[in-house]
Amino acid sequence: MEAPGLFWGVIAWMIFWGAVGALTIRARYLHRDLDTSNTVFVGAMTGAALGPVGLAPLWAATPSLGRFLSIAPAVLTVLLVAAAFAFADPGNICVTNGAFVASQFTNGLMIGIIYGFMALGLTLIFSILGVVSFAHGEFYMIGGMLVYYITAVWFPGISPLIAVLGACAAAFVLGAVFERLFLTPMYHGQIDRPVEYGILVTFGLAFTVQYFVQAVAGASPVKVRRFFDFPKIGVPSADDPWILETSRGNLTLFETVSIPNPRFMAAATCIFVLIALLFLLHRTWTGRALRAVSQDREAAAIAGINPDRMNMLAFALGGMIAALAGALLVQAFSWLPQVGNIPAMRSFVIVVLGGLGSLPGAFLGGILVGLVEAAGTGCVPDPQKAASYIPAYGMIVLTLTLLLRPTGLFGRRFAGGAHGAQ
Repeated sequence: MEAPGLFWGVIAWMIFWGAVGALTIRARYLHRDLDTSNTVFVGAMTGAALGPVGLAPLWAATPSLGRFLSIAPAVLTVLLVAAAFAFADPGNICVTNGAFVASQFTNGLMIGIIYGFMALGLTLIFSILGVVSFAHGEFYMIGGMLVYYITAVWFPGISPLIAVLGACAAAFVLGAVFERLFLTPMYHGQIDRPVEYGILVTFGLAFTVQYFVQAVAGASPVKVRRFFDFPKIGVPSADDPWILETSRGNLTLFETVSIPNPRFMAAATCIFVLIALLFLLHRTWTGRALRAVSQDREAAAIAGINPDRMNMLAFALGGMIAALAGALLVQAFSWLPQVGNIPAMRSFVIVVLGGLGSLPGAFLGGILVGLVEAAGTGCVPDPQKAASYIPAYGMIVLTLTLLLRPTGLFGRRFAGGAHGAQ
């Protein structure tokens, strides 16, 4: 059999045994009156990776499906697909060039951190308010657009740091005002169908903001120059192969991995803000109040917490996080009023992948989506086709997640009402 035929044969084998595993393992656990929440995912991954050799002992023993049995088959499945691809196309640059693979992995990790950071805002809003904000992409767009106007139009020469802080402050105020005016009535019995109302009103905000910005700023793309240039350094010396170099636009590691300045600075800032957000949620009274409202709104009110104020703070923080991501990336991409559409779609994919209401899941989900996109675009020989396929990778991840593990990586099934911020 030719190599491409063997590759598709392996994929067909994995799909067949994955479907068999998903169906039979769940039925087996259900028959024994055991927990079936993770059986579809584990059965599908075990079948895809090991076929009947792995399914037979799993079916016979029906062990507790802990974290190891959830992760190991998925890792084996990914490795099997990679090995089949390498055998089918041995001349592909992803197979022959280790430096290219390392560079793609590093850049995928950088953009994945940014994806995950933006999805944190959407997860925070959902976990506290129980509302999926369809205006998340517009907050992202506002952040970048405000940085452009502050640095290039209104106050030329001003520090980019001040512009970023100004964009975050404006997004925070917009989120707080919008939540107080349009979302607060949901929690006081003034809205008959609050779920549908939340979807419609946030979608209305997205529509209004996008076309207002287009009317004011126009439809021509804008871009901001790099905020800061790296100094030219080499560590430890130019003759040492284990070297870290910086130029004005890139960071080079070991003379093989090149990271663009804007992405590196955006990813580093996102990690710093993530740590600050986790500190806020777990080490401050305000953070504990937010988590209390996410778990039980009525009990939090009895304890003296104002749930309405926490809801407003959560929505404002979520919008500010999205605006910060846009403010950091406007130096890397061209900016349009519609620029938030695809990042918003990615955020929905990441939130589902990581698990609704899980902050660590959202961040890890963003990294996984970034790595999948980097692998997909790097291994497609035609660069134009590779770029056009980028949105499809997120949809593939979303479809597989909904089929195999609807609760996501770190999510759990909600009985209704409260959505805990983990």
